[in-house]
Amino acid sequence: MISLPVGEFVIVILIFLRIISTFISAPIYGQLVVPILIKIFLSMIVAYIIFLTIDKSNIVVETNIIWLMTNGIKEIITGLIIGFMLNIVFHGISYAGNLIGYDMQLSMASSLNPFDATSNNDIGQILFFGIVLIFILINGHYYIISALIYSFSVVHIGKFSISEPAFLLLVKYTGTVFVIAFKIASPIIVSYFLVYLAEGIMTKVIPQMQIFFVSQPLIIGIGFVLLAGLMPVYVYVMKFLLEDYENKLTLLIKAMGQ
Repeated sequence: MISLPVGEFVIVILIFLRIISTFISAPIYGQLVVPILIKIFLSMIVAYIIFLTIDKSNIVVETNIIWLMTNGIKEIITGLIIGFMLNIVFHGISYAGNLIGYDMQLSMASSLNPFDATSNNDIGQILFFGIVLIFILINGHYYIISALIYSFSVVHIGKFSISEPAFLLLVKYTGTVFVIAFKIASPIIVSYFLVYLAEGIMTKVIPQMQIFFVSQPLIIGIGFVLLAGLMPVYVYVMKFLLEDYENKLTLLIKAMGQ
């Protein structure tokens, strides 16, 4: 056992590790456009506030280097899982945009995403920025902090473990990236299937018509019309997905605390 002041310092460091790892992996906070110094400074402030509010009477701090490293790794993993959970929706929406852009024959028109330095086509960029705006409008950036505070009341410092329920939930939620992507992209993918089917029929019926020369601008135009028409639906679905995964994150945190 060690003296109380040093013990409290170790507790603050462990709290800081969970918070900084969450901010690195979470939406908005973890993007490259947010300087690392801001992430560190914000993590220090939140860590100090949480330190003042949590119950420290049942936390046993040891001088053993193995104990310190083990619990430090546990806190980092806990924070990474919390941040990763909300990023699932962002990855799913971005992938859906890439699928739509591929069908619109815009896969070559890619640009750099300044948030995470990845290359997406223009449709993927539009949907990604859309979900970022919706996430901010529903106060998702505040929810990340509240989820962190809640995690310390359920997953106490040094008590993290990958239980079977937590592992199954994490695997289940991770696999929904593709489900989200195909649900978002499916209306436009099906529409393009019908368009390409009509092109094939016209090519057989009227072989003299150079259908592929006139179809390119038509395909792009149809895609943007469909996107404009479906955008109100997409906004509603994105909002629903974000709120749903906030609830799923709460369930996962409870499972990690078992």
